[in-house]
Amino acid sequence: MSIKETSKDGHKLLLHILCATKMPFSSYKLEACRVPPQASFLANTLYSLLLLIFLSSCELSYPHLAMEVGSGSGDKAGFFTQGRRWLKALPVKFKANMVAMVRNIRKLGQDDPRRVIHSLKVGLALTLVSTFYYCQPLYSNFGVTAMWAIMTVVVVFEFSVGATLGKGLNRGMATLMAGGLGIGAHHLANLSGHIGEPILLGFFVFLQATISTFLRFFPKIKSRYDYGMLIFILTFSLISVSGYRDDEILEFAQKRLSTISIGGSACVIISTVVCPVWAGEDLHNLIALNIEKLGNSLEGFGDEYFKRTGGEESKDDKKFLEGYKSVLNSKNTEESLANFAAWEPGHGRFPFRHPWKLYLKVGTLTRECAYRIEALNGCLNADIQPSSEVGSIIQEACTNLSIESGKALKELALAIKIMVQPSSADSHIENAKSAAKNLKSLLKSGIWEDIDLLKVIPGVTVCSILIDVVTCTEKIAESIHELASKAQFKSVEPTLSTEKLHSGQIQSVKSAQMVNCSHVVINVGESTLPSPPCESSSAPNASKQRMEV
Repeated sequence: MSIKETSKDGHKLLLHILCATKMPFSSYKLEACRVPPQASFLANTLYSLLLLIFLSSCELSYPHLAMEVGSGSGDKAGFFTQGRRWLKALPVKFKANMVAMVRNIRKLGQDDPRRVIHSLKVGLALTLVSTFYYCQPLYSNFGVTAMWAIMTVVVVFEFSVGATLGKGLNRGMATLMAGGLGIGAHHLANLSGHIGEPILLGFFVFLQATISTFLRFFPKIKSRYDYGMLIFILTFSLISVSGYRDDEILEFAQKRLSTISIGGSACVIISTVVCPVWAGEDLHNLIALNIEKLGNSLEGFGDEYFKRTGGEESKDDKKFLEGYKSVLNSKNTEESLANFAAWEPGHGRFPFRHPWKLYLKVGTLTRECAYRIEALNGCLNADIQPSSEVGSIIQEACTNLSIESGKALKELALAIKIMVQPSSADSHIENAKSAAKNLKSLLKSGIWEDIDLLKVIPGVTVCSILIDVVTCTEKIAESIHELASKAQFKSVEPTLSTEKLHSGQIQSVKSAQMVNCSHVVINVGESTLPSPPCESSSAPNASKQRMEV
């Protein structure tokens, strides 16, 4: 019900109440007090609110009126009765909304505790920069321009170190360049005389705004320097235009640059020193996690698909089969993290000028594979499934292919995670290629001639997509080999237990000398694997050799 309809119905109800209670108001006076249809929305709202309060009080004083009005309107309750119910339910709804909000806040902090720390860091930076206003000597030097330091903290401080550094450097360099050009434009305009000065200043502002805005359309500038271009336009316009009315233009530019530098420095120092969040590390972990999700989806696809083909329904949790969905929408996140990581200095395992662009290449190939897995998932949930006869023919080859491809992807993800050469995935890729070759031979054979074509098509579709998945897996492996070579991942010669690797017990791999031993001992947690005897007696200490992992 709209406010106008509410006002109209309430007005009629008010007439009934006044007549029933014999109040000293004539209908003519009440008509004169009615809100006209041309009244504003605010007037109608206020009228409806006052009418609701009045009718609620009337219900308390004259309870028999609610019965009369309710009987006159059929099944619909009276207007003031509905309003009273709404008022009674308001505290309950408010409490429920508050509880839901608290739960959401708690969940947000538990999902990533770094968000809470980031909020505290922003508060600390603002508090430190605000001393320009609290401390009189500092305020006397900078004056009102100290506000630029606070504004810089608000707009520059980002979640990761790379994003903060990128914005801070963009803002600082843009302010410096625009300030210098603005002072030069102001000086040239002064030489043109009193009449030509505003014309020349307007031309300079128009020229720089046009060129800077056009440059923002270039993709490389848009991705890395867009914020700097905006600050350049703003600073140049402020300095050049304000200089027309202010003779102390040089002092104004110097104070603005100083306060922005102070605010940006506070952001960078706090972001880097206090619990830093590195965009490069997030990108590294994201790529590894996405590949691992694809491996889990592929590894469980074969068994699940042929269980449904045979009429069985699996009762196990199938969420791992849908892990690919988050990979499909990861492009923007990966590009943003790679852009921020390019600004970051060397940290931890990632030196300066780490090949972050290769992570984007791996991410693109990973999404291509995810689209194939999405097509497989569509076949899994399709209404038309291959017959049991067709399923029995292709089951072994398809299952082996999906399992080996999944294992290869998981080994590749693990190699990225611990930054070692992905040599352990090569055997699984070869097995997957062999299974794909067998599957192609099976499809080319003549065993399908006596089977109905409609029963064959669903199974052949799955086979074709799985063969394409093997090709995608091979491309991902090649790109990761390239990344490992450029990033100088460590090479691991000994054979490591896959279960130990995937259980997360192995954290880092250090190089060790091989002394004519078929194996080396690996320390996993506190336990030690037994060392086999060496082939040569010239290495008496070989049995005590260890690799810290």
